[in-house]
Amino acid sequence: MQTVASYRRVAMPAIFGAFGLMLALSAQSANAAELRNCSEGLQLFPKDRDLIDPQLLPILETMQPSSGERGGDMQSIRAHFLKGYKQRAALAPAPVADGVKVEERYIPGPKGAPDIRVLIYSPERGQATHPLLLDIHGGSYILGFPEMNDFRNRMLAKELGAVIVSIDYRLAPENKFPAALDDAYAALTWLNANAAGLHGDASKIVIAGDSAGGGIAASLALMVRDKAEIPIKAQVLIYPHVDDRSFTNMDPSCAPGTGAASNPVALLYLGRAPGPADAPQYAFAARAPSLAGVAPAFIAVGAVDGLAEQDMKFAQRLIDAGVPTEMHIYPGAFHGFDLAPEADVTKRFYGDLKSALRRAWK
Repeated sequence: MQTVASYRRVAMPAIFGAFGLMLALSAQSANAAELRNCSEGLQLFPKDRDLIDPQLLPILETMQPSSGERGGDMQSIRAHFLKGYKQRAALAPAPVADGVKVEERYIPGPKGAPDIRVLIYSPERGQATHPLLLDIHGGSYILGFPEMNDFRNRMLAKELGAVIVSIDYRLAPENKFPAALDDAYAALTWLNANAAGLHGDASKIVIAGDSAGGGIAASLALMVRDKAEIPIKAQVLIYPHVDDRSFTNMDPSCAPGTGAASNPVALLYLGRAPGPADAPQYAFAARAPSLAGVAPAFIAVGAVDGLAEQDMKFAQRLIDAGVPTEMHIYPGAFHGFDLAPEADVTKRFYGDLKSALRRAWK
């Protein structure tokens, strides 16, 4: 039985068209009493545990946000997040230790801003030049650190012979938009200028991010297109958060007026109420008037991830704009599912990711 929905550019328009038509018809045929109450807003993890891949259940409790993450002091929120990170690390297999060198370095930040801490993953095996990957971690724009992606970055550096620069960008709410995006562009500029010193090939740069980092990466791809200073081969978006509007505002199955009033994460990131039509340029890529001309996209998301709908809509817009797009939807996978590296669904994701990167770096 096919367990992974893997849709390439040719197949996706018909699939997404049918999906959109299905939602529209169901909304038209339903009366107000049949429409859902969506007042709880975006849910990254399904309440019905039967929908979840059983191999992912052991890490679920480490993924749940604390009550403080919906309001509370940032110190407590980050302490809870760090605790969950350590719990997941204890459950995970040991990371790749041989064949990869990891170096911490500080690189110039945007003008007038602090230097940016980065982790540089370099393969020890000898070859003339290596492809380059700029990695942007997740964490709802308010949490996280590059060490979160250590397992994946070590694996990609060793198996693909890539040099990976993972950035410790400034976090909201202390540093509101566009601080994180400005840090990402500064790091990309540094990576392009210093490729030779890293034994990298500046003509083979890919940008990647997961969750909030995926949102930043998608916005960075737009900025790269508009500035036309640095060529990139692809954008890798792993369950990206690309829209500040609550998904319920875009879902015709929700009863009018029951959608979440605001997106608290976007509020912290933007420092203003999310949703209005005058969203700042590059804040959320789904708000861009046009996606034409951005780098080819690889998008991966779990079928039971609350971001799946906006990611599918974003992929459809990329396709409509003529951007080569590959999307994978993984059954039973919730937000952050790849933090269970031994699960079969994660291994399938890693295989798809490595194949996409190999093609981008040809």
